[in-house]
Amino acid sequence: MSKQGIRSVVAMDHAHVWHPFTQMRDWLGSRPIVLVSGKGSVLRDANGKEYLDANSSIWTNLHGHRHPRLDMAVRRQLAKVAHVSALGFANVPASRLASRLSREAGLPKVFFSDDGSTAMETALKLAHEFTRRTRRARARTRFVSMEGAYHGDTVGAVSLGHIDLFHRAYGGLLFPTDSVMSPYCYRCPFNRARPDAADARSYRKCNWECVGRFESVVTKASRHGKAHAAFVYEPVVQGAAGMIMQPDGWLQRVADIARGHGLLLVADEVMTGFGRTGGDGLFAGNNQDVVPDLLAVAKGLSGGYLPLAATLASQPIFDAFTGEYGEFKTFFHGHSYTANPLGCAVALESMKLLSSKASIRQRDLLASWMQRDLPRLWRHDAVGDIRVEGTLGAVELVRNRATRQPFHLAERVGARVCDAMARRGVLTRPVGNVVVLMPPYCTTAGQWGRIIEAIDDAMEELSPA
Repeated sequence: MSKQGIRSVVAMDHAHVWHPFTQMRDWLGSRPIVLVSGKGSVLRDANGKEYLDANSSIWTNLHGHRHPRLDMAVRRQLAKVAHVSALGFANVPASRLASRLSREAGLPKVFFSDDGSTAMETALKLAHEFTRRTRRARARTRFVSMEGAYHGDTVGAVSLGHIDLFHRAYGGLLFPTDSVMSPYCYRCPFNRARPDAADARSYRKCNWECVGRFESVVTKASRHGKAHAAFVYEPVVQGAAGMIMQPDGWLQRVADIARGHGLLLVADEVMTGFGRTGGDGLFAGNNQDVVPDLLAVAKGLSGGYLPLAATLASQPIFDAFTGEYGEFKTFFHGHSYTANPLGCAVALESMKLLSSKASIRQRDLLASWMQRDLPRLWRHDAVGDIRVEGTLGAVELVRNRATRQPFHLAERVGARVCDAMARRGVLTRPVGNVVVLMPPYCTTAGQWGRIIEAIDDAMEELSPA
C-alpha cells in the first residue's frame, strides 16, 4: 500500500472511527498500525511489516488467519446463501452446529446470537423468567457474580459486572446484583506465602476461605427472603478481572453450594471455551466436572471469522417456555442475524478442527511451551506473578514484588510493555497491568520463541523506568 494510501486510511480513521475501550484523545495523536492481511499466526500492516498475533485478535482466532478449511467453509456456504432468517425458518449449518455444540457441552438446547454480550443477555433473561415461572413462592430476582466480574457491555451483562472502571458510569441504568469473593490466590488476603520469585506461586495450604465467603453470601440472601436466581461465573479463568486463574476444586465446591441453595448455574465461557484452558473437553467447566444450566459461548466459536454466539440451555429451562400458543410462554427475544448460515458454517468446521488429533496435539505443545518458558520472566523485578492455564498465559506487573504493591493504572505499565512488544513485531493487549499471551493454536515453536523474546526484551527496555 502506498504511503499516500496509508495516510488516507489513517485520516479517515481519525476523522470517523470511535474505537472501543480506547482513550480517543491519545488515539488521535497516534500513528496506528493499519492491519491489512494475515496468514496463520502472522498479521501484516499496510507497510508490509509482519507481526505475531499473540492474543488471537482479542481471544477469538483459534486456528490462525486464513485457515484453508475455514476459508473453504465460508466459500461453500456463500455459493448457497449468506443469510436467512431464523424467525420461522431452519437452515442446515445452524442445525448441524447446534447438534455439535449440544453434544460437546452436554446441554440439549441452543439459542444463537451475535456476540458474548448478547449470549449473556440471553442467559440472564432465560434464568430470570425460568425462576419466575417455576418458583413463584420464593421470589428470586437477584443474581450473584464474582468480584472483578465482566460479562459484556449490554445493560444486563453490565449489571452483573463488578469492575468500577468499566461499570460505575452506568449505575443509574443497572439492576442490583451481589458479588462474592473471587479466588484470586495471588492477592488473597489469607495468602501468607512469601511473594518472591522462588515462592510467589507456592501459596500456603488453602483453607478455602473464599468458598466460605461464597456460602455466607448465598445463605444470608436465602434467610432474608432474597434468594438468588443464579450464580454467574467464568469457569477456571476470569478474563477482564486480570486473568485470575482459579485453584483446582474451587468451581466444584461453589457449584455444589449454589445447587444446594437452588441457584441456577450460568457459565460465561465466551473466553474460556473451545480448548483454551486445556483438558480433554472443549469447555473449561466440563473439565472441572461442572455442567451448568446455561452456558454462553462466543469469540472462538467461529474460529475468529464472523460474529457468532450461542446460549446453551438445559431441558427444564427450555420446557418452561413451551406450551399452547395462547399461553404466550414463548421466549420473546431474538436478533436479525440469529443463526446466520455463514457464521454457523465456519463455526462447524472450526469445531471439527478442534476435535482433530492434530489440533489437540498442537494445543498440548503450545501449553507445554508456555509452562516451560514463561518462568524465565521471573528475572525481572516488576514481575509479581506468572499464571498459566492451558494455552493462556498472564504476567502480572507490580511496583514492589515483596509487598505485591501494584502500579497505578494511569501509569500504563502494561500498555507500555505491549507497545514495546509491538515494536518488536508481537501484538497483544494488556488487562490493566497484566500482560496477556494467548496466541492461536497454530503458533509454531519458533513463533512462540519470538513472542517470549519480545516480552522479555520489552520488560528489559522498560525496567529502569
